[in-house]
Order: sequence, then C-alpha cells, then structure tokens
Amino acid sequence: MTNKAEELKMHEKDTGSSEVQIALLTGKIETLSAHIKQFKKDKHSSVGLLRAVNLSLIHISEPTRPY
Repeated sequence: MTNKAEELKMHEKDTGSSEVQIALLTGKIETLSAHIKQFKKDKHSSVGLLRAVNLSLIHISEPTRPY
C-alpha cells in the first residue's frame, strides 16, 4: 500500500474504506499518467487510466462518512 493509504487506515487490515480506496486509486492514476506521457501510443493503459479516473469520481461523489 502507498504511504497515504497507510495513514488513512481505520484499522490494521483496512483496505475497503472509501478513504483508503481513493488513496490507492490516486496512486494508480499517477502511475498510469506518467506511463502514458512516456508511451503515448499505449491505448490499453489509456483505457485503464480512464476507468481508474471514473472509479475515483464515483468514490468522491459519495457522501462523506460520519466520524
């Protein structure tokens, strides 16, 4: 897991909370963006990036969790 995801965990085995999922998706988006800048013709990774961005938008549009 990324450092940000580690910080946002609610408990030791937390991988499903929205906060952790967004942190993981953000890392994936950053990695794919850097890859696509280097390999402009890689359409398969472009599709993966679009899916990751759409999924992160779904998570962000959810109402926040009560604390």
